[in-house]
Amino acid sequence: MLKHLLLICALVLTASAQDTGPAKDDPSVPKDRDTILRIQIFLDKNFFGPGKLDGALGEFTYKAVVNYNYAHGHRDLYNWIYVQEAAEAETPVTYAAFKIQPVLLKYVNPDLPEDYEEASQFPFMAYRSLVELIAERFHTDESFLAVINPKKNLTALKAGDIIVVPNVKSFRIEEVKPMQSFKEDATLSTHTIVVDTTERMAAVYSAKEMMLAAFPITPGKPQFIPVGTWKVQTMMHTPSFRYDKQFLEEGVRGEEAFQIPPGPNSPIGVIWCGLSKSGIGLHGTAMPRTIGRTRSAGCVRFANWDAIRLPQLIRPGSRVIVR
Repeated sequence: MLKHLLLICALVLTASAQDTGPAKDDPSVPKDRDTILRIQIFLDKNFFGPGKLDGALGEFTYKAVVNYNYAHGHRDLYNWIYVQEAAEAETPVTYAAFKIQPVLLKYVNPDLPEDYEEASQFPFMAYRSLVELIAERFHTDESFLAVINPKKNLTALKAGDIIVVPNVKSFRIEEVKPMQSFKEDATLSTHTIVVDTTERMAAVYSAKEMMLAAFPITPGKPQFIPVGTWKVQTMMHTPSFRYDKQFLEEGVRGEEAFQIPPGPNSPIGVIWCGLSKSGIGLHGTAMPRTIGRTRSAGCVRFANWDAIRLPQLIRPGSRVIVR
């Protein structure tokens, strides 16, 4: 049986990283944007999510370095040299040029209302702009795209336009199979995911207690956090979602609710992993820039680009430890 202390030790260590932050005089910590971005891309590719890719020394980038070092057996968990050397070898090109293909236009609807009751009348929770689609596709946000495309009017993008993006493996909404469900797997179902609501991180461990991945998350409100040990019961791409404002705010089912259609701007993003705790799940989000910074009801939110990778790491039957 997995020991809690061993399972969470790397996450506890990240608390120290958060408190101290990267020392200004630490020569192992890079200072320039492109080097930091290269490291973020490398960490993202290797399932140690640094949060949005923006070339900045943020909390989740620091935690990703610590968790990567822990998972790879490096004794000095706070030394950036290991990951910087690996990143330089694996990701020599930091930026890429992306040409907007016409097929992507069907995933954008600028008329989609922000109000969920009004949006429930639409067939698909699409992106509201091409720049929103591209930002999520390349694991970043609209602000960073504006920084690296200073001469582009990102509010007027169209098919055929070319913009600069982080050179990361893209999250492709057109490849997400609607209503695809995932069954138990002989190996993946033995994995455990530990959700640390204080550190706002979720880490996946193998049956042999090896850390395989770690991603930033938004935990539920303190009064709704389902502390305990559960199991993944279901996993499905793009389900519809019953939006019950009273339940989300008070934890009690209300009489009025709306059925939200599927899509990347659904409150649960592009995937739902239902737990043995009724009504609670691991899922994506409509607002990736808020990961780690706002609270949902009782569920655990991941950025869509991280959430979509969960079926590669866990499956129904996997243990979920919420702390």
